[in-house]
Amino acid sequence: MINGNRLIVASIVVVAGVMAGCGDSSGGTPTPSQSTAATATPTATPTQAPATVDLSGNWMGTYNGPFNGSFTLMWAQTSGALTGNIMLSSPADNLHISGTVTGSSISFGAVGVVTYTGTVSGNSMSGSYTDVANGQTGSWSATKS
Repeated sequence: MINGNRLIVASIVVVAGVMAGCGDSSGGTPTPSQSTAATATPTATPTQAPATVDLSGNWMGTYNGPFNGSFTLMWAQTSGALTGNIMLSSPADNLHISGTVTGSSISFGAVGVVTYTGTVSGNSMSGSYTDVANGQTGSWSATKS
C-alpha cells in the first residue's frame, strides 16, 4: 500500500502541475500587459487662451507719483493688440501708445517715454507706470467713459 500511496501522491503532483500550466504562462497574477481588460488612455484637453476684454473707446483717468495729473486714452483694439493716443495733463503731452491685453492683464506705453502695466476689471483699470527717462514709478487708474 505504500507504493500505491506514492502513486496517488505522484499523480496529484502531476495533475496540479498540469493545471497550474493551463493558465497564463507566468503562473501568477496577470500583469497589466497580460490583462485583456481595456485600459482607458487619458486624452489631452486643449487649453483655451484667456478671454480678452474689449477696451476700444475712450477712457478717463488719473496718475500719481513723480508726475500727477489726469489723462484721456483713446483705444482701438484688434484681438489683444491695442493702439491709440494718450493725452496727459502734466506735463501736457499727446502721445501715440500701443500695448496688449490678455485676460485681465494690460501693458502699454509710448516708446521711450512711459510704460504702463496693470489689470482690467469691467469698465475700470489700474496699475503702475514708469517714466522711462528717470526710472521713477507711480500709480494710475482709469474708467471707460
